[in-house]
Amino acid sequence: MVAFLCSTGMELIQKTSDLSAYLAADDVVDHHHPLVRETAARLARESVDSYAYARSAFEFVRDTIPHSADSGDPRVTWRASDVLEQRTGICHAKAHALAALLRAEDIPTAFCYQKFEVLHGLVAVRLDGAWHRQDPSGSKLGADARFSLDGERLAFTPDPDLGELDHPGLYAEPHPAVVGVMKAAPGLASLMRTLPLVL
Repeated sequence: MVAFLCSTGMELIQKTSDLSAYLAADDVVDHHHPLVRETAARLARESVDSYAYARSAFEFVRDTIPHSADSGDPRVTWRASDVLEQRTGICHAKAHALAALLRAEDIPTAFCYQKFEVLHGLVAVRLDGAWHRQDPSGSKLGADARFSLDGERLAFTPDPDLGELDHPGLYAEPHPAVVGVMKAAPGLASLMRTLPLVL
């Protein structure tokens, strides 16, 4: 494990020392899928460098894929290509889609989590030699999530007095506890009742 300080001073722990693990494709982060590759290629054509691409990918996921709980869409997506195709997903699904787009362009991306009433999913992107957490879930209900390498602009800030917290782990794969309930849920209502509270 390798530790890094994020811009808020919190220590982030890279759970896998091999950085190439944060570029891998799998069943969830299927960045080899034609739709992911096509979307990544289009965004890359409009970007002058890795920073511009990462920001464009973040804004694309944040702004063009509604959070299912906000939009009332009952469908559950968990695979990155499905999130892009169906244009819906909860925070975890949107994190999977963003990770796939970033990894498709060789930008290491980790999965990270916050604990609120349920576990909230976001990503960390490795640029300029450091990890930077990003929250593509959206900017609704007073949240103002923005792409930033200079101070975090996440959707939500945990309140320790309420038992909320930031998990410091940077995972190469989405946490199996999260993916398991997403795969098993027949619809959004069921998923929201079964999302884990802790890792």
